[in-house]
Amino acid sequence: MIKIGYALTGSFCTFDISIQSIKELVNLGYDVTAIMSYNAYEIDTRFGKSKEFIRQIEDITQKKIIHTIQSAEPIGPQKMFDIMIVAPCTGNTLGKLTYSIVDTPVTLAVKSHLRNSNPVVILVSTNDALSGASKNIGMLMNYKNYYFVPMNQDDSEKKPRSIVGDFSKIPETLKYALNHKQIQPIILK
Repeated sequence: MIKIGYALTGSFCTFDISIQSIKELVNLGYDVTAIMSYNAYEIDTRFGKSKEFIRQIEDITQKKIIHTIQSAEPIGPQKMFDIMIVAPCTGNTLGKLTYSIVDTPVTLAVKSHLRNSNPVVILVSTNDALSGASKNIGMLMNYKNYYFVPMNQDDSEKKPRSIVGDFSKIPETLKYALNHKQIQPIILK
């Protein structure tokens, strides 16, 4: 059984669909463990209450969420996962991954996981993907062991610099990444 570390960062507007993706992966037979950044784990927003998101995720995975630096550190040494996905991955987290800044459970989880040369899949969700975060996306696309879920603009009229990955493409992207291949990362409409 393939073991997936499924990390969520603070793009709260995508949490409902991200949780549905976790459910789909579990239903497909993957062994999924969730990881959350401090903000994702602790903050209530207009999109939902943190305790409710935590309850849903833990009910689906039947596992406690990794949400501290201490609990993320053993991921690499214990070879806990075959693949990791960060979905959603905010612009903030993209920047931290690009420059190896390790100050959240998610960034440490990725760093620890990469020590085994296992793939990390990124599902971008940020309002500044076509401005401030574009450099980080480009750099990560050229780093070894990073793979991207196909992405496109989510609202070119109201948010012309915003990009969101296609959650429905997660299973296919994971299959490619497990074979160290990048699925077509840009969706053209």
